[in-house]
Amino acid sequence: MRFQTLLKLVLAGGLVLLGAQMAQAADAPVKLQGLRGGTPLTQDNLPSASHQERDHAVSDRDFVQQPPLVPHAVANYQITLNFNKCMDCHAWQKTRASGATKVSVTHFRTREGQELDNISPRRYFCTQCHVAQTDAKPLVENTFQRARGLQ
Repeated sequence: MRFQTLLKLVLAGGLVLLGAQMAQAADAPVKLQGLRGGTPLTQDNLPSASHQERDHAVSDRDFVQQPPLVPHAVANYQITLNFNKCMDCHAWQKTRASGATKVSVTHFRTREGQELDNISPRRYFCTQCHVAQTDAKPLVENTFQRARGLQ
């Protein structure tokens, strides 16, 4: 058998094995989980203990329009259709006593720009945008760099 033919057969066999491994990996379940742990919004959810650190200094933002990171643990914070634990400190009328940051005025606008008297439903579930700070290592390697204007 000629060398080139043998090389082609070896490469073809390698590609078949690689394809089989990739297909198997594509079917493997992703092991990431949100803070609600898959609980539907229509059900109450008491989050389990997580890997969040206790308290941090307020972190700098890495890109324009980045929601601020939460500098404290939120593991047992309840956010349901009827109750939002974050508002115990961050509601405008409670920030003086709590020392917490006020909810941004942007959170009181509807998608169409109408001003509301209370938090807009699209901004009510805080942890869909704001996440607790942590010193965890990235799940995947990346080359992300902060926005030049923020460096």
